[in-house]
Amino acid sequence: MPSDNVLEDALDLLSAISDRARLKILWAMRDGQELCVCDVSHVLATTISTASHHLRKLRDLKVLKTRNDGKWMYYSLRSGLAGDVVADLIKSVRGFRG
Repeated sequence: MPSDNVLEDALDLLSAISDRARLKILWAMRDGQELCVCDVSHVLATTISTASHHLRKLRDLKVLKTRNDGKWMYYSLRSGLAGDVVADLIKSVRGFRG
């Protein structure tokens, strides 16, 4: 049986991908891309405020890390695991739907 810490990390990842907008963000970052809030806003076709909300949630879930560059903050995946899970999930769903 996995430890409680491992199970908690798995739940955090599932929570991160349980929302369409957050799934899109993780898909956009799956290959190591680093995005600012304005990039994410464009990916989601939404406001910067909404994009910021989703980025904050992903950061709180410890899925994303941040890097400051002057006035800009860039977001990227904390590890490749989330990108791999999202890519495998999308690939599986596409195969399932035929």
